[in-house]
Amino acid sequence: MNTQTFFDRVVEATPGGERLSRCLQCGSCGGSCPSGADMDHTPRGIFALLDGGFEEDVLSSNTPWYCVSCYACTTRCPQQIPITDIMYTLKQMAIHRGHYEHPHAAKFSEPFIGFVEQRGRSFEAGLATRYHLFHRPRDFFQPMQFFKMGMMGANMMRHNRLPLRPKTIRELDELQAILNEAKAIADQEVYA
Repeated sequence: MNTQTFFDRVVEATPGGERLSRCLQCGSCGGSCPSGADMDHTPRGIFALLDGGFEEDVLSSNTPWYCVSCYACTTRCPQQIPITDIMYTLKQMAIHRGHYEHPHAAKFSEPFIGFVEQRGRSFEAGLATRYHLFHRPRDFFQPMQFFKMGMMGANMMRHNRLPLRPKTIRELDELQAILNEAKAIADQEVYA
């Protein structure tokens, strides 16, 4: 019989996840998230649900799917909790459980996958720009929102988290061969 709690499983599955128990519920993560307004729970809300053992609520939440992997929350967290990595863990668990049919999940993952396939890595400035242009275009025309986004971008650049030009990895052709093989395998598998 497995006596591990859902919280423990998330912590164990996430590199650096043991820091999650340090969460102060300060709200820096949600306040710095460019897609926080679209999430049904802010990251700190998800962490409170995790701590309370509300597994179904966490796995059916849209929060991990709206994460654009910009790492703004992680860089601003005073406890150095790997929030973005926890979101990846929750996505994996949700997929395994069959909770991945969120209306915008594909719209967020397609540009990310496209950058990885084309360059071998994500391009955060491109992802954030596409997100706001296609899902929150009104933010570009509201001076306060535009100012907030600019300040967040400047802060991320200062922490070397937002390169303005996409970079390509060496030996991209090898990665593309691996990705093609993974797609072929995934096409043959059936997820429960």
